[in-house]
Amino acid sequence: MAEKRDYYEVLGLQKGASDDEIKKAFRKLAMKYHPDRNPGDKEAEEKFKEINEAYAVLSDPDKKDKYDRFGHAGVDPNAGFGSGAGFGGFDDIFDMFGGMFGGGGQRRRNGPRKGNDLQYQITITFEEAAFGCKKDIELTKYVECRTCSGTGAKPGTSKKTCSRCGGTGQVTTSQRTAFGTFQSASPCPDCGGTGQINESPCPDCGGTGRTRKSVKISVDIPAGVDNDSVISLRGQGEPGENGGPAGDLYIVTRVKPHDMFTRKGNDLWLEIPVTFDQAALGANITVPTLEGKVSYKIPAGTQPGTVFRLKGKGIVSVKNGKKGDMYVKAVLEVPVKLSGKQRRAIESMKNVMTDDCYQKKSKFLDSFKELFK
Repeated sequence: MAEKRDYYEVLGLQKGASDDEIKKAFRKLAMKYHPDRNPGDKEAEEKFKEINEAYAVLSDPDKKDKYDRFGHAGVDPNAGFGSGAGFGGFDDIFDMFGGMFGGGGQRRRNGPRKGNDLQYQITITFEEAAFGCKKDIELTKYVECRTCSGTGAKPGTSKKTCSRCGGTGQVTTSQRTAFGTFQSASPCPDCGGTGQINESPCPDCGGTGRTRKSVKISVDIPAGVDNDSVISLRGQGEPGENGGPAGDLYIVTRVKPHDMFTRKGNDLWLEIPVTFDQAALGANITVPTLEGKVSYKIPAGTQPGTVFRLKGKGIVSVKNGKKGDMYVKAVLEVPVKLSGKQRRAIESMKNVMTDDCYQKKSKFLDSFKELFK
């Protein structure tokens, strides 16, 4: 049984990598090994599956924590971790000892095998990411053949037990050496290690038990997802073999940028124009949020670049359900077109303004004024 590689190693990272580093590494490798870019390349396909599996664990805080503490056993539902069982089952034990005596795990070739996992990237709007939505997607994948119900045999027929290996999928050979007689097992050449012979293959699937088809799937996007969030759909991948479970489908989200709002974690940031009189005298301004407009009172003497916090007006956390905040940055709006009356009014105001009206912000400002006295 092949040993799984460390998930951090799969993504080319060190243990303790940040969420951003994990996302960046995943996106780079997923693009490199995506099946669409490597048609027919089995090695690239296997790497792509390995990358998806690693990211699905390391992008989930709970799974990542368990993996960091317990390794693969902490995130493998079949490992029996924490249930008092030390092994995933007798097959795992046979595989382990089979590797020592020449079996090399081939014994399970005719056993149940999980189907391939799939990945699909979906693009959603900023609002859909913030509030959640339901999307229908369409993808082409292998599905169970309807004609033979996944058996691979022509309707009305069935596979026969291989006479050479007796259905075990293996043949045993003996070899005499100076140290005695040793036996080794290898896949049966007649049935390819499956233990069965298909004399009448299904005409629609060619005996594979599956056909390629375009299918529609409804996806619930939870509120609070962000770029590169992963939504796991159990059993929506490709069908398993020999009665094994279907693979999983991983939906990776891509969020369109918003015209006004910028997202930082679960907080929203917004720049809002403030006129000179509003900044100087204070005013109630209208602030747009994702849930509608709200009124906010800015104090007199508001300086350009001042940031105000609107608690609970951010985006809900997909992890714990808590809402982030909104931060509003005041940007001074300077008039560019003035009538004669307006110009005279500003000049009149300038004549009555003194240094006492302004807040001395730094030693630099004092030195600057001293220089031009």
